[in-house]
Amino acid sequence: MTQLSGIRACVFDAYGTLFDVHSAVAACRPLIGAQADRLSALWRQKQLEYTWLRSLMQRYTGFDAITADALDYAMAATGLQDAGLRERLLKLYLRLAAYPEAPGVLAALRDTGRATAILSNGTPEMLESAVSAAGLSGALDQILSVESCGVYKPHPSVYQLAVDRLGVTAAEICFLSANGWDAAGAAAFGFQVVWINRFGQPPERLPGQARAALPDLTGLPALLETAS
Repeated sequence: MTQLSGIRACVFDAYGTLFDVHSAVAACRPLIGAQADRLSALWRQKQLEYTWLRSLMQRYTGFDAITADALDYAMAATGLQDAGLRERLLKLYLRLAAYPEAPGVLAALRDTGRATAILSNGTPEMLESAVSAAGLSGALDQILSVESCGVYKPHPSVYQLAVDRLGVTAAEICFLSANGWDAAGAAAFGFQVVWINRFGQPPERLPGQARAALPDLTGLPALLETAS
Protein backbone atom coordinates (compact mmCIF):
# COMPACT_ATOMS: atom_id res chain seq x y z
CA MET A 1 0.00 0.00 0.00
CA THR A 2 1.23 3.47 -0.89
CA GLN A 3 2.30 5.28 2.26
CA LEU A 4 1.52 8.89 3.01
CA SER A 5 4.02 10.37 5.44
CA GLY A 6 4.00 13.53 7.51
CA ILE A 7 0.27 14.22 7.13
CA ARG A 8 -1.03 16.79 9.64
CA ALA A 9 -4.35 17.65 7.99
CA CYS A 10 -6.92 15.92 5.81
CA VAL A 11 -8.77 18.25 3.45
CA PHE A 12 -11.84 17.08 1.57
CA ASP A 13 -13.58 18.26 -1.51
CA ALA A 14 -17.30 18.43 -0.71
CA TYR A 15 -19.41 17.71 -3.78
CA GLY A 16 -18.98 14.16 -5.02
CA THR A 17 -16.50 13.34 -2.25
CA LEU A 18 -18.40 13.81 1.01
CA PHE A 19 -21.82 14.56 -0.51
CA ASP A 20 -23.69 12.73 -3.27
CA VAL A 21 -24.43 15.34 -5.94
CA HIS A 22 -27.02 13.07 -7.54
CA SER A 23 -29.10 12.66 -4.38
CA ALA A 24 -31.21 15.77 -5.11
CA VAL A 25 -32.54 14.41 -8.40
CA ALA A 26 -32.84 10.93 -6.91
CA ALA A 27 -35.25 12.30 -4.31
CA CYS A 28 -37.46 13.62 -7.12
CA ARG A 29 -37.18 10.64 -9.46
CA PRO A 30 -40.91 9.79 -9.31
CA LEU A 31 -41.72 13.35 -10.47
CA ILE A 32 -39.07 13.46 -13.19
CA GLY A 33 -39.42 9.99 -14.65
CA ALA A 34 -37.25 8.63 -17.44
CA GLN A 35 -35.21 11.83 -17.78
CA ALA A 36 -33.95 11.76 -14.18
CA ASP A 37 -30.50 10.30 -14.82
CA ARG A 38 -29.86 12.52 -17.83
CA LEU A 39 -31.02 15.58 -15.92
CA SER A 40 -28.71 14.85 -12.99
CA ALA A 41 -25.70 14.15 -15.20
CA LEU A 42 -26.24 17.30 -17.27
CA TRP A 43 -26.75 19.42 -14.17
CA ARG A 44 -23.44 18.29 -12.75
CA GLN A 45 -21.63 18.59 -16.09
CA LYS A 46 -22.76 22.15 -16.72
CA GLN A 47 -22.15 23.13 -13.09
CA LEU A 48 -18.48 22.18 -13.44
CA GLU A 49 -18.12 23.64 -16.92
CA TYR A 50 -19.48 26.98 -15.77
CA THR A 51 -16.94 27.17 -12.93
CA TRP A 52 -14.08 26.61 -15.34
CA LEU A 53 -15.45 28.95 -18.01
CA ARG A 54 -16.26 31.76 -15.59
CA SER A 55 -12.76 31.44 -14.13
CA LEU A 56 -11.24 31.79 -17.60
CA MET A 57 -13.57 34.70 -18.40
CA GLN A 58 -12.73 36.32 -15.04
CA ARG A 59 -16.47 36.61 -14.40
CA TYR A 60 -16.80 35.04 -10.96
CA THR A 61 -20.21 34.48 -9.45
CA GLY A 62 -21.18 32.36 -6.47
CA PHE A 63 -21.61 28.62 -6.73
CA ASP A 64 -25.28 28.97 -5.80
CA ALA A 65 -25.88 31.05 -8.93
CA ILE A 66 -23.83 28.64 -11.05
CA THR A 67 -25.80 25.71 -9.66
CA ALA A 68 -29.07 27.41 -10.60
CA ASP A 69 -27.81 28.30 -14.08
CA ALA A 70 -26.64 24.74 -14.65
CA LEU A 71 -30.01 23.36 -13.54
CA ASP A 72 -31.81 25.74 -15.90
CA TYR A 73 -29.68 24.48 -18.78
CA ALA A 74 -30.24 20.82 -17.83
CA MET A 75 -34.00 21.28 -17.50
CA ALA A 76 -34.17 23.03 -20.87
CA ALA A 77 -32.08 20.29 -22.49
CA THR A 78 -34.36 17.57 -21.10
CA GLY A 79 -37.57 19.40 -21.92
CA LEU A 80 -38.63 19.90 -18.31
CA GLN A 81 -40.58 23.09 -17.62
CA ASP A 82 -41.65 23.01 -14.00
CA ALA A 83 -40.89 25.95 -11.71
CA GLY A 84 -41.94 23.97 -8.66
CA LEU A 85 -39.56 21.14 -9.50
CA ARG A 86 -36.74 23.63 -10.08
CA GLU A 87 -37.29 25.22 -6.67
CA ARG A 88 -37.44 21.85 -4.96
CA LEU A 89 -34.21 20.63 -6.58
CA LEU A 90 -32.32 23.76 -5.58
CA LYS A 91 -33.51 23.39 -2.00
CA LEU A 92 -32.51 19.73 -1.98
CA TYR A 93 -29.03 20.69 -3.19
CA LEU A 94 -28.56 22.49 0.12
CA ARG A 95 -29.18 19.20 1.94
CA LEU A 96 -27.38 16.65 -0.22
CA ALA A 97 -27.00 13.19 1.29
CA ALA A 98 -23.58 12.43 2.71
CA TYR A 99 -21.97 9.20 1.57
CA PRO A 100 -22.59 6.60 4.27
CA GLU A 101 -18.94 6.12 5.23
CA ALA A 102 -18.19 9.85 5.61
CA PRO A 103 -19.17 10.36 9.30
CA GLY A 104 -17.18 7.38 10.55
CA VAL A 105 -14.09 8.25 8.53
CA LEU A 106 -14.09 11.86 9.71
CA ALA A 107 -14.48 10.72 13.32
CA ALA A 108 -11.59 8.27 12.94
CA LEU A 109 -9.35 11.00 11.53
CA ARG A 110 -10.17 13.34 14.40
CA ASP A 111 -9.18 10.56 16.81
CA THR A 112 -5.67 10.57 15.29
CA GLY A 113 -5.26 14.27 16.11
CA ARG A 114 -5.16 15.38 12.50
CA ALA A 115 -7.05 18.48 11.43
CA THR A 116 -10.00 17.99 9.09
CA ALA A 117 -11.43 20.52 6.65
CA ILE A 118 -13.54 20.99 3.57
CA LEU A 119 -12.14 22.93 0.61
CA SER A 120 -14.91 23.44 -1.89
CA ASN A 121 -16.34 25.48 -4.75
CA GLY A 122 -19.52 25.87 -2.69
CA THR A 123 -20.48 29.14 -1.04
CA PRO A 124 -20.08 29.26 2.75
CA GLU A 125 -23.86 29.15 3.12
CA MET A 126 -24.22 26.11 0.86
CA LEU A 127 -21.47 24.25 2.66
CA GLU A 128 -22.71 25.08 6.15
CA SER A 129 -26.18 23.88 5.17
CA ALA A 130 -24.93 20.58 3.75
CA VAL A 131 -22.60 19.92 6.67
CA SER A 132 -25.31 20.70 9.22
CA ALA A 133 -27.94 18.58 7.46
CA ALA A 134 -25.53 15.63 7.41
CA GLY A 135 -24.64 16.03 11.09
CA LEU A 136 -20.96 16.61 10.30
CA SER A 137 -20.47 19.99 11.97
CA GLY A 138 -18.51 18.58 14.90
CA ALA A 139 -16.27 16.49 12.65
CA LEU A 140 -14.64 19.37 10.78
CA ASP A 141 -12.16 21.98 11.99
CA GLN A 142 -12.72 24.33 9.06
CA ILE A 143 -15.03 24.81 6.09
CA LEU A 144 -13.16 26.66 3.34
CA SER A 145 -14.87 28.16 0.30
CA VAL A 146 -13.41 29.50 -2.93
CA GLU A 147 -15.54 32.59 -2.37
CA SER A 148 -12.64 34.24 -0.57
CA CYS A 149 -10.46 33.69 -3.67
CA GLY A 150 -12.94 34.79 -6.33
CA VAL A 151 -11.93 31.93 -8.63
CA TYR A 152 -12.73 28.24 -8.86
CA LYS A 153 -10.72 25.05 -8.66
CA PRO A 154 -8.25 24.05 -9.95
CA HIS A 155 -6.70 27.52 -9.66
CA PRO A 156 -3.66 27.28 -7.34
CA SER A 157 -4.95 30.11 -5.13
CA VAL A 158 -7.79 27.85 -4.01
CA TYR A 159 -5.42 25.15 -2.77
CA GLN A 160 -3.21 27.80 -1.17
CA LEU A 161 -6.21 28.77 0.93
CA ALA A 162 -5.97 25.46 2.80
CA VAL A 163 -2.27 25.98 3.49
CA ASP A 164 -2.87 29.48 4.81
CA ARG A 165 -5.90 28.69 6.95
CA LEU A 166 -4.61 25.43 8.42
CA GLY A 167 -1.09 26.65 9.08
CA VAL A 168 0.63 23.64 7.54
CA THR A 169 2.70 23.10 4.40
CA ALA A 170 1.20 21.73 1.20
CA ALA A 171 3.13 18.48 1.65
CA GLU A 172 1.55 18.02 5.10
CA ILE A 173 -1.98 18.01 3.64
CA CYS A 174 -3.72 14.88 2.44
CA PHE A 175 -6.28 16.12 -0.07
CA LEU A 176 -9.19 13.94 -1.07
CA SER A 177 -11.44 14.39 -4.07
CA ALA A 178 -13.70 12.17 -6.13
CA ASN A 179 -13.15 14.47 -9.11
CA GLY A 180 -10.17 13.38 -11.15
CA TRP A 181 -9.47 16.89 -12.44
CA ASP A 182 -9.51 18.25 -8.86
CA ALA A 183 -7.20 15.47 -7.69
CA ALA A 184 -4.80 16.35 -10.50
CA GLY A 185 -4.91 20.06 -9.71
CA ALA A 186 -4.29 19.48 -6.02
CA ALA A 187 -1.40 17.12 -6.72
CA ALA A 188 0.16 19.62 -9.13
CA PHE A 189 -0.07 22.21 -6.35
CA GLY A 190 1.86 19.97 -3.96
CA PHE A 191 -0.69 18.17 -1.78
CA GLN A 192 -0.44 14.46 -1.09
CA VAL A 193 -3.60 13.42 -2.91
CA VAL A 194 -5.87 10.43 -2.51
CA TRP A 195 -8.29 10.14 -5.41
CA ILE A 196 -11.66 8.75 -4.30
CA ASN A 197 -12.55 7.07 -7.58
CA ARG A 198 -16.15 6.20 -6.79
CA PHE A 199 -17.16 5.45 -10.36
CA GLY A 200 -14.15 3.55 -11.69
CA GLN A 201 -13.02 6.28 -14.05
CA PRO A 202 -9.65 6.37 -15.84
CA PRO A 203 -7.09 8.92 -14.65
CA GLU A 204 -7.23 12.36 -16.23
CA ARG A 205 -4.50 13.27 -18.70
CA LEU A 206 -3.41 16.32 -16.72
CA PRO A 207 -0.37 17.44 -14.70
CA GLY A 208 -0.37 16.11 -11.15
CA GLN A 209 -0.49 12.51 -9.97
CA ALA A 210 -2.47 11.24 -6.99
CA ARG A 211 -0.41 9.26 -4.49
CA ALA A 212 -3.17 6.68 -4.05
CA ALA A 213 -6.68 5.85 -5.24
CA LEU A 214 -9.54 4.38 -3.23
CA PRO A 215 -13.07 3.35 -4.26
CA ASP A 216 -14.53 5.32 -1.35
CA LEU A 217 -13.37 6.97 1.87
CA THR A 218 -13.40 3.84 4.00
CA GLY A 219 -9.75 2.91 3.49
CA LEU A 220 -8.33 6.33 4.31
CA PRO A 221 -7.63 5.91 8.06
CA ALA A 222 -5.73 2.68 7.45
CA LEU A 223 -3.73 4.32 4.67
CA LEU A 224 -2.63 7.06 7.02
CA GLU A 225 -2.00 4.69 9.92
CA THR A 226 0.39 2.74 7.70
CA ALA A 227 2.40 5.93 7.35
CA SER A 228 2.46 6.75 11.05
